[in-house]
Amino acid sequence: MPNDSDEGPAGPPGPADIEDVPTITCERCDSEWDLAYELEELAVGNQALEQFALDHQRHTGHFPDGVSTWQAECRRCPESVQRLDERGARRWAQTHARHTDHAVAITHADEESTLIERPE
Repeated sequence: MPNDSDEGPAGPPGPADIEDVPTITCERCDSEWDLAYELEELAVGNQALEQFALDHQRHTGHFPDGVSTWQAECRRCPESVQRLDERGARRWAQTHARHTDHAVAITHADEESTLIERPE
């Protein structure tokens, strides 16, 4: 039998129901943004900060405050990647080294460079 009620089934709260939407600032742009768009329109959930930071960098050429990337750069060919989390950069470096036998350097603003080489 159909339900004539206007209320649908109770589910988890959507992004519009979030009371404390995270914000991010950029001193260079002298601005602050909330991440409601990333949560509501893009529906990226836990990746909202990363998505905003990557989009901001793509449009302005720099990252917002407090965001720095992990860079993996091949020592032999022009291949490289930039990731906001270490795991992604390290995974790319290991895969590239394994498939090409090239050494890859991983660097971050707060860390010393690490060299990844093909496993024996």
